[in-house]
Amino acid sequence: MVVTPRVHGGPDARGAALFDFSTNGNACGPCPDALAAVRAADATRYPDAGYAALRARLAQFHGVHAWRIVPAGSGSEFIFRASAWALHAGLHRVALPHHGYGDYAAAAVAHGLTQVPPDHADLVWACEPSSPLGQAHAGLPKLAGEGRMLVLDLAYEPLRLSGAQSLDPGQRDSVWQLWTPNKALGLTGVRGAYVIAPLGMRDIAVQLEALAPSWVLGAHAVAMLQAWCMPSVQQWLADSRTTLRQWKHMQSDMLHAMGWRCEPGQANFMACDPHVDTTALLAHLRHRGVQLRDCASFGLPGCVRLGVQPPEAQAALRAAWEALQ
Repeated sequence: MVVTPRVHGGPDARGAALFDFSTNGNACGPCPDALAAVRAADATRYPDAGYAALRARLAQFHGVHAWRIVPAGSGSEFIFRASAWALHAGLHRVALPHHGYGDYAAAAVAHGLTQVPPDHADLVWACEPSSPLGQAHAGLPKLAGEGRMLVLDLAYEPLRLSGAQSLDPGQRDSVWQLWTPNKALGLTGVRGAYVIAPLGMRDIAVQLEALAPSWVLGAHAVAMLQAWCMPSVQQWLADSRTTLRQWKHMQSDMLHAMGWRCEPGQANFMACDPHVDTTALLAHLRHRGVQLRDCASFGLPGCVRLGVQPPEAQAALRAAWEALQ
């Protein structure tokens, strides 16, 4: 088996950078009410292994039946679990986003799935807004209506700053919706996610649950997901998007002034071409306490991804760039 290298943003062997643009967590976070809920979680006891209260709350939040809520340890955990299910179900052909998160491919390799174009796939991974570009997934409405297993990764939908989803509510009911609120809440260190199963897919939802270990969510993840449904948390998130739009406008203007070419995007991050050797650039910036995300693992060598950060971090990036010049 070929082992796919894991490349992620965030802290590395040197620890956390002082100014970290490399992850897409909400730079306005952490959300105070969600953080308080996580800190108050009872870590001395197991959660309910069936997550009855959590399912009911998430189901009410989304306006769906509770059986449609499938808890997941994280987005990455579900990506691997769904790939395992596909293998056991005899579905060997998978389609990945043209540019996307590395765990889609890593899970396909680990389970021996063959990558094919979407029209020929049994399992299709889509992400909207996409990463690293923050754009719509091309042809998504057509893919949603073709009867294959389509998993729509909505990690960045709560952090959408412009545009709208490609699928209407009826179309979303025909796909598997993967939600990972920790990014939106500024709590990426708390691992916890859930999936909304399509209508009519109860048997497959049960099979996917059977592939998960017991207590796939710990007490802190349960607390975070419970808090996710609170009106005060959703209001905080809405307010944070207003701030992020302002910061993104400032950051985009700064990067253009630095001579970087930035791709248009709808989320709280941007992919840019700095027109220099990215390996040397990233090493220089990291030495000065600024960390960006290399986009080579997304299939975009020569580009970097920057999460939207507050003015102080933007000033540090510009100073480090000017020192390099």
